[in-house]
Amino acid sequence: MKNVVISGSGLFTPEETISNEELVASYNQYVDNFNAEHADAIAAGTVDKLEHSSCEFIEKASGIKSRHVLYKKGILDPAIMRPVFERRSEEQMPEMVEMALSAAREAMTQAGKTAADIDLIICAASNMQRPYPALSIELQQQLGAHGYAFDMNVACSSATFAISNAVNAIRGGTARVVLVVNPEFASPQVNYRSRDSHFIFGDVCTATIIEAEDTCSSDNAWRINGMRLKTEFSNNIRCDVGYAEHCLIPDPLVPFFKQQGRKVFKELLPIVADVILTEMAVQQVAPEQLKRLWLHQANINMNIFAAKKILGRDPLPEEAPLVLDSYANTASAGSVIAFHKYKQGLQSGDHAILCSFGAGYSVGCLVLQKC
Repeated sequence: MKNVVISGSGLFTPEETISNEELVASYNQYVDNFNAEHADAIAAGTVDKLEHSSCEFIEKASGIKSRHVLYKKGILDPAIMRPVFERRSEEQMPEMVEMALSAAREAMTQAGKTAADIDLIICAASNMQRPYPALSIELQQQLGAHGYAFDMNVACSSATFAISNAVNAIRGGTARVVLVVNPEFASPQVNYRSRDSHFIFGDVCTATIIEAEDTCSSDNAWRINGMRLKTEFSNNIRCDVGYAEHCLIPDPLVPFFKQQGRKVFKELLPIVADVILTEMAVQQVAPEQLKRLWLHQANINMNIFAAKKILGRDPLPEEAPLVLDSYANTASAGSVIAFHKYKQGLQSGDHAILCSFGAGYSVGCLVLQKC
């Protein structure tokens, strides 16, 4: 079976940031305004009083300290509390394509590839700005690439599922070099009026180049030795808005992410550990051989729990690097950010895991080895 590698990675990071301190100040002002406006109803017991958030609560619950956003305007205004930006025309690139273009170019440079080398582009993300034409095809046009392209969505597992599709395309002979992009424009799906979720997501885009090992010229390539994908239906992480929403009675829903965090922690993490350990056994990789765990960046407690299950001990910071403190949850891009930033300094033959997990439930695990 043909060896396939990740030969380059790229990262687009928005310039604007929002700290926990800024977010909490905005949210707490909203809470004070709401409680004052509904004081009589709260006193009568017909409306629940809202409680303040805090930086301590956010960091303890998630490990998040800050996040990057494409559009900061409006988010911190207690009267608005959402990103405010203008709709782009059909002649302009949508934000997700613009993000992907930047990350793609860095990945191509790392891999030593040009647009002429790429014959498949997969745009994989937890949300798409439009159903069609595919964002990947617009990116293909912007790069000047040929071949074919498609969009796909497996929520927070989209990146690893897309890389697996890329591997299969190369082994099946339908592509030679694949560009996978994960533009996560996640800030618009946040309910900034919810204490439980107003801090979770940030915006970012990652990219990877996938190709056969025999065409690879990169000096930092990772062979994909094993792949294991699993899905199991759950209602505990949802975003319910679709194309028919404007037709529904009584009122259309808003496109907010929602989750039952405790249930997710309890139910999803055993599945994650089982998927990773099963594929490690198939590939005959023992826990002590692992040099890196590039895990989905949703919650520090989830990552530590998962890493401990895999290693059989508490992980060292460099073994399971975290980026969510400054990036927050970036959906499918999180594990690839960790890979991109912390793939240096390893030796040929070293083993690692790249794994994402989330809504679905879905888990995508790649067993990697440094070339």
